[in-house]
Amino acid sequence: MAKIMLEASGLRMSYGERQLLKTEQLRIYESDRIGLIGENGAGKTTLLQILAGERPPEEGSVKRFVPVAVIHQEGKENPGEDPELSARFCAQECRENLSGGEMTRNRISEALSSHPELLMADEPTTDLDQAGLGMLRKELTGFHGAILLISHDRSLLRKLCNRIWYLRDGEIDDFPGGYDDFIAERDRRAERENFEYEQYRAEQKRLKESAQKMAERAAQVRKAPGRMGNSEARLHKREWTDSVLRLSHAKRTIQNRMEHLEVREKPKALPEIRMKLGVSHPVSAKTAMECRCARLLAGSLELLHDTEFVLPTGSRTALIGPNGCGKTTLLQALQDQAGTGIRFQGSTRWNPAARVGWFDQHHEQTMDADKTILGNIMESSVYPEHFARTVMACLGLRGEAVFKPLRLLSGGEKAKTALGRLLLMDCNTLLLDEPTNHLDLFTMEELEKLLLSYSGTILFVSHDEEFIRKTATRIVRFDGKKLETLEGGWEEMKRPAQKKTPAGDRSIEISRLEMRMAVLSSRMSRPAKGDSPEQLRQEYLELARKIQELKSDTGLRS
Repeated sequence: MAKIMLEASGLRMSYGERQLLKTEQLRIYESDRIGLIGENGAGKTTLLQILAGERPPEEGSVKRFVPVAVIHQEGKENPGEDPELSARFCAQECRENLSGGEMTRNRISEALSSHPELLMADEPTTDLDQAGLGMLRKELTGFHGAILLISHDRSLLRKLCNRIWYLRDGEIDDFPGGYDDFIAERDRRAERENFEYEQYRAEQKRLKESAQKMAERAAQVRKAPGRMGNSEARLHKREWTDSVLRLSHAKRTIQNRMEHLEVREKPKALPEIRMKLGVSHPVSAKTAMECRCARLLAGSLELLHDTEFVLPTGSRTALIGPNGCGKTTLLQALQDQAGTGIRFQGSTRWNPAARVGWFDQHHEQTMDADKTILGNIMESSVYPEHFARTVMACLGLRGEAVFKPLRLLSGGEKAKTALGRLLLMDCNTLLLDEPTNHLDLFTMEELEKLLLSYSGTILFVSHDEEFIRKTATRIVRFDGKKLETLEGGWEEMKRPAQKKTPAGDRSIEISRLEMRMAVLSSRMSRPAKGDSPEQLRQEYLELARKIQELKSDTGLRS
């Protein structure tokens, strides 16, 4: 029988008058790879913190039978004490100006360095580049122990998870199988609920019509005429009475069936958007923007040199590259919003008709914390309120939720508000910096649909492979200090003929291998108990060979 790593019973947690958690029993076994999913604000992070022992529940108990470590969603952590792990994730000592991806690498290295038997991870893919994502997936796949994972990375959930916990209305729906199994079961349940609701409505309508017909027939039964003889009148009266009684009995039977008909609630369905976004003041020219960059510098670090790219009107362009290469810095420079120490030398030519909307990673600073969601949206919306509420419903903020003050919202709800606000503004060109960060899986799916139907031009930064694959029509990627344009989107980029490793990624890989060689060199000079000097030497030589190949590809010398 599988070993129990953690057991929780009777967990209760409230947020104001809302009961956030009401789970009866949860167990995590040694072979579990659990994906914890749910809408923003459902309580996923709260549940993870309670299970990890970082905060107490209002009611209930948690028993942890093995060491636990947590990869947190936020915070600047040191790389951890395991030099091998630090080298693999290119973790760095905590300092100012670490990028989001670099801080994520540190948090991963810090948690894994304790070598736990139960690993909990809260959005561990946030801001990671493709190299970091690949390393994380490899590490989690080979992890010896149980994993509880909160993630919006559908590719990671598909490859890793063998169980899905769906947190909804405070309760956990436990789905055996992977993420695709969960989606298939969710869709099957939705189809069944729709079918049962339609059956309920049809039966309700049939019974009402039958009851109405009975009432009409009873009203049409005529009493005996006044000129009729006594014997005939008595006979007619009995027949009339029998008919009325039969009809009344039939009507009561129908009404009784209506009263006992099992009520089916109408399944929740997202409203249909009937108006196009981004259509006001369209750009008629072929190109929305041209950028010629002589140099882009962050302090003394040169990020780009003598390169250029364009945004064709109506295109959806993904800007990709390794952590720290300068994606966010470039977006800021295009908007003349570069921070201290950032220098852009070159020219950016926006089409005069372009109306640019900007979503950055600090979007909450652009909104009024004391206003409601709807208040923040409508102050800049060019669409009527009913349409604005339809868009927000698609982004997961439905009904009365739009009247919540911004200061009471979770990070994901603030991101939804900022995105909805931007989509509803008088813009025809959008610059989006990591728009999927903090969004739940269901909102990401709806955002993809909204962006696919957007009539304007979009340039966005994202590390989410599936989001890029579904939305981008073209890709601009950092290749060393150059920008390489790939028409045709993600699939085109992944074709063998174009599957060359960018120079920036090669540099990171070389650094990682060199750090691993330094660790091996130390172990070879002082072998630990159980170390095989020959195996260490062979691994060292293999790493040296890989580094030589990578340096040959980049034109570098050993």
